[in-house]
Amino acid sequence: MEFDFYTNDRISALDARAKAQEICFGPYCFQAAYALLKLGILAKIGDSGERGITQEDLSGQCHVSPYGIGVLTEMGLALGILKLARNGNERHFTIGKVGYFFLEDGLTRANLDFMQDICWPGADKLVDSIKSGKPEGLKAFGDQWHTIYEALSHLPPQAQKSWFGFDHYYSDHIMPEALPIVFSRPVGRLFDIGGNTAKWALRCCAYDPKVKVTIIDLPGQVDMARKNVEQAGYADRVGYEACDVLDPKTTFPPGADAVWMSQFLDCFSLEEITSIIRKVASKAKPETRMFVLEPLLDEQKYQASTFSLQATSLYFTTMANGNSRMYNYQDIVPAIERGGVKLSCCHHNLGVFSYSLMEFTPC
Repeated sequence: MEFDFYTNDRISALDARAKAQEICFGPYCFQAAYALLKLGILAKIGDSGERGITQEDLSGQCHVSPYGIGVLTEMGLALGILKLARNGNERHFTIGKVGYFFLEDGLTRANLDFMQDICWPGADKLVDSIKSGKPEGLKAFGDQWHTIYEALSHLPPQAQKSWFGFDHYYSDHIMPEALPIVFSRPVGRLFDIGGNTAKWALRCCAYDPKVKVTIIDLPGQVDMARKNVEQAGYADRVGYEACDVLDPKTTFPPGADAVWMSQFLDCFSLEEITSIIRKVASKAKPETRMFVLEPLLDEQKYQASTFSLQATSLYFTTMANGNSRMYNYQDIVPAIERGGVKLSCCHHNLGVFSYSLMEFTPC
């Protein structure tokens, strides 16, 4: 979707200069917001209601020095996270509209934790990653990993929690709308490529008592998926293929009625997407339906959601693999079709995050 913001530069010179300063100090803006939340300051201010709370009371209740409260609340005011309510001669801090979303909005919290625990440790390696085409920031978690997907099952617990919290927050919302589309025709066997923790596989098993699912993913992810499947009681209906989809020796099993790839292809370059689809298509039946679920840049309803996707592309650059990104519809569809399939239909604007569910069939 083309937004007026991208084609018209109507901002005044004064506002443009102010925006430039926000960008310059952006790292401190982020860390101040994170500190206000994690130190409990934001919650205390929220609890104070319209009357607000003084710096002195915040210091005592949050066990943070007056100095610490002072610098953080000043930055909170600058960012619109906090507002002032005057009660006599004392300044009382209240929650601003921006601060409300940090306190109550699941999307904002998922993005904040993902940035802090996954992206922040390697964000300063963006230039190096652009130059090398590799996720140089991933070295913050160890030198032995080529992609974050290999490292995922070995990341610190908090980093794992934030990664999956970010990933699932978006995709979980779309499952109720996607299931009737996928199962609009009988599906005896479904391949879930990039199955992660088996959330989609489990939803499929619960939705259709006859379907059998094969999860195809890296060994570490398959191990995590297997544990969740066994706990849910579907071990007799879910199988596994542990592999690296980019390995030239990797082949997919035959016989799928439907293939599911959710937020999977954005983890690869356009050339890699074509090679993966070619492997899938080579084992597909003529009637196999291949579903690709993605939030696409040019199919968003709001500029804010497009911004989030644009920023997420930089995560792929610095931390994930160095060569993938969030894609436009006009770019990803041709790359998929070059793998030997054709687009049969597409459902845009699914869910609150404007997902696109693309359906392909073998040529």
